[in-house]
Amino acid sequence: MKKLLIGLFLATTSTATYAAARNQDFLALKHAYQAGNTARVNMYAQRLRGHVLEPYGAYYQLRPQLWNPKLSPDTVKQFIEKYHDSPLSDRLLGEWLKVLGWTERWDLFAENYPRMVNKDVELVCYSLQQRLAGGDPTVYKEAFPLWFNAREMPHSCNQIFDVLITAGTLTDDDIWARLRLALESGNVSAAKRINEYLPKNQRLNERNLNAATENPLRYLERHRREIKTRSDREIALFAMVRLLRSGLDQAHAYWPRIRDRFGAPDQAYFLVQLADQGARRLDPRALQWFGEAANTHKSVPLTDAQLGWKTRTALRAGDWNLVLDTIETMSAAEQKEGVWRYWKARALKAKGKLKEANAILAPLSSEHHFYGQLAEEELGVTIGAPAESFKPTAKEISAMERTPGIARALAFYNLDLRSEAAQEWIWAVRKFDDHELLAAAEVARRHGHYDRAINTADRTVQRHDFHLRFLAPHRDAMRDILKQQELDEAWVYGLIRQESRFVSDAKSSAGAMGLMQLMPGTAKWASKQMGLRKYRPSRVTEVNTNLTLGTYYMKHVLSLFDNQSLASAAYNAGPSRVWQWRDEKPLEGAIYAETIPFNETRDYVKKVMSNSMYYARNFGHQVKALKQRLGIVSSRFGSEKVSE
Repeated sequence: MKKLLIGLFLATTSTATYAAARNQDFLALKHAYQAGNTARVNMYAQRLRGHVLEPYGAYYQLRPQLWNPKLSPDTVKQFIEKYHDSPLSDRLLGEWLKVLGWTERWDLFAENYPRMVNKDVELVCYSLQQRLAGGDPTVYKEAFPLWFNAREMPHSCNQIFDVLITAGTLTDDDIWARLRLALESGNVSAAKRINEYLPKNQRLNERNLNAATENPLRYLERHRREIKTRSDREIALFAMVRLLRSGLDQAHAYWPRIRDRFGAPDQAYFLVQLADQGARRLDPRALQWFGEAANTHKSVPLTDAQLGWKTRTALRAGDWNLVLDTIETMSAAEQKEGVWRYWKARALKAKGKLKEANAILAPLSSEHHFYGQLAEEELGVTIGAPAESFKPTAKEISAMERTPGIARALAFYNLDLRSEAAQEWIWAVRKFDDHELLAAAEVARRHGHYDRAINTADRTVQRHDFHLRFLAPHRDAMRDILKQQELDEAWVYGLIRQESRFVSDAKSSAGAMGLMQLMPGTAKWASKQMGLRKYRPSRVTEVNTNLTLGTYYMKHVLSLFDNQSLASAAYNAGPSRVWQWRDEKPLEGAIYAETIPFNETRDYVKKVMSNSMYYARNFGHQVKALKQRLGIVSSRFGSEKVSE
């Protein structure tokens, strides 16, 4: 027996040592590839034969050969076929197709392009080139929408555009339209590239364009009497839009000085820009400006984004007729979004059209998100019982763990290579059914990769496990902290889920860290307020420290607003902004959340509050309505209480 135990110990130790050695081989392989050391790449790739990360050795060997004209297409095809269960197959195929497109090897391109899964715009344009070379007449129609883009496009697309312009499919008016899009978005470098498509006698004066970019007000003062040509008008409008974004009132006051230099369509264009920026800044004049734009030029077009902000402004104004009219002006695709289905139903309900409203609310209420929950409540239900869950067996979980893509992802997690792990995982689960997704999510949970478990469980369509979707790790550590701060556990977990998906060492590009994504300054302030003498910045990602400081700050912002949704907004964007976003009158909490000017914060608040509802149910808490959680937001002039 003793010998058997010693043998098992040695075997286990030997396996662990082998795995550690292969891990080091992979890291050395990656470094050698990045350094361009072919000999070492080949050596380490050989060592990885039979290892779970073997495909990466083969990829690093083959990738540099793609430009070699002597490379056999069969070699590439064999790699793609052999490693089809890895995202490397699609990555290498995409890289090879770009080589084939650049070198115009169209037969090979046409043969292999249909296998590509993740097609970027560069590949799409190469495909259009290939079809154009084959005489496909439908290319012109398909390529036309690609032109209307504010950013610089790949070389493969510019070649298509050259053909369209030569053929007369793209007119001078189309060039001006794209030029305006680029200028409107502030993409001056793209505008200069687009400008080259215009006849020389019509092009923008780049010196004037640079001057308008650098100081729009000074440019306008110097050139406002010289606005004569279309080029002059476009630069002046560009200057006005830049001025508008730096100061709404300044641009509004300056506009009458140059307005008469423009025709009705251009005047309406500026008024739409003024109204849109006003709406995004919660300026009550925005609706008036939208109206002025429509009166100036009846056919002035609004984008879905602009219609969205017009709708939000109408919501704050309580104008349900305008809410309904504006939503019905949106594109068919945009009207299908949950946000606009919900507010359309609310508008219909406000007009007494209950049957039409309920016809929208009923199907919406079965969707698992913020608007689905609100729709349930409009129908008189507060977050119903969870859908039937599927629990994978131990055998199914073990089999899932051995799935090549999942196994590679776990190996990358062990190497702390989260990006590579995520890519492998996403590729592996992309075609999974609900049962397989839940088995994979359980594998991720057991290995402590909570973000991957949540994201995978979130993908199910008919069979769900809401305990996997709304994981609650660290509850033992959290209990004492929550008692000390007297906070709602469901709300705290709803916020952490949105902040980090429970990745304890998560770091944002802005510098926020840990489970509760604390900024260094916030963590330092909270530690001083709490009197944590042993606090050091390096401890901010420790679970207990992060939870202690984060919940203290949550309690602080909650004490300022006495409202979970406003406190959530303050946690994300800062308390001062939350005060500024209030209205001159009390607002329904759902309308306040809908009209938060920052896209990130608006989405954040909705998801935190929605999460809180699911956590309350999972924890067995008394579940109060989402509208009750959102509350009524007092006016910026006081704290009036109004009935819902």
